[in-house]
Amino acid sequence: MTTGPDVDSRPVVLRARDLRKRYGSLDAVRGVSFEVREGEAFGLLGPAGAGKTTTISMVCGLLARDGGEVTLDGAPVEVDTVAVRAGIGYVPQEPAIYPDLTGRENLRFFGRLYDLTGSRLAARVDEVLAQIGLAGRARDRVGTYSSGMQRRLNIGIGLLHQPRLLLLDEPAAGLDPASRHAILESIAALGRDGTAIVYATDRAEEAERLCQRIGIMDGGEIRAEGTRSDLVASVGGRDEVRLSVTGDVAAAAAAVARIEGVERASPHGDRLDLLVAHGHGVLPRLLAAAEGAGAVVRDVDVVEPGLESVFLHLTGRPFRDLNEQGDEAV
Repeated sequence: MTTGPDVDSRPVVLRARDLRKRYGSLDAVRGVSFEVREGEAFGLLGPAGAGKTTTISMVCGLLARDGGEVTLDGAPVEVDTVAVRAGIGYVPQEPAIYPDLTGRENLRFFGRLYDLTGSRLAARVDEVLAQIGLAGRARDRVGTYSSGMQRRLNIGIGLLHQPRLLLLDEPAAGLDPASRHAILESIAALGRDGTAIVYATDRAEEAERLCQRIGIMDGGEIRAEGTRSDLVASVGGRDEVRLSVTGDVAAAAAAVARIEGVERASPHGDRLDLLVAHGHGVLPRLLAAAEGAGAVVRDVDVVEPGLESVFLHLTGRPFRDLNEQGDEAV
């Protein structure tokens, strides 16, 4: 998605300025700032440990900040500002639901916590069940639901009180492709209804699909922010090139790094990850240099610039490798 005059002219719902949080010697979040307009989805994209969960927890008032400010429709959001926080819906990474209750009973329970009662509560429960595609399973125990259905119910709980702002912390993590598709479709529809969304994810394709603007997070900071087109344009004509090799990988990395147009050459096990200006044109020289250094190239993959290439350009590290490490999220 891209921004345009329609989104840009809408009122700002959320403003986060210079957010900071420290745990002992760890600066988990260091000066994070962004804003989200009505009907806009803003993505926080980064690997585990980037600071996404801490940022979202500060935005919704669950976690006290060490610095910075958050406003919702101009009103300050603090841990003790209950009335303002009522305008925020929060969907955590792990479903916060009761498996022994039915889907409808879960929604009714949480709806009462939002001060919904009587016919208004009944109407919202029915609306949300239809919205998340669980009307047909409303009377079944949640413990019998699939993981994808439980996560959809989790999203529904965050929507019950029709919040101005919905915060989603990796709601599709660990799901199969079909379940992930269903969740992403339901979230995309929310933006069309005018809900402001902050969507945290470690999957570039989810951010590209859902979010008009994206902030790339690493080390507790937003390293770059903009539309997908803006972010990819910042990489210029660079391509991400992956060489699967055997032999002296380190020597091959040093050799290809000397070639004009190669901006980064990072060895990772039996492969080289490169950021190269116009990768297809320089590819013959890359292969010759690697083989001249004592490595045998088994496979070549050239990826035109995307958000993963942007991350590599900003940090010098491949995004997918960081996700594979499975670090605990912060």
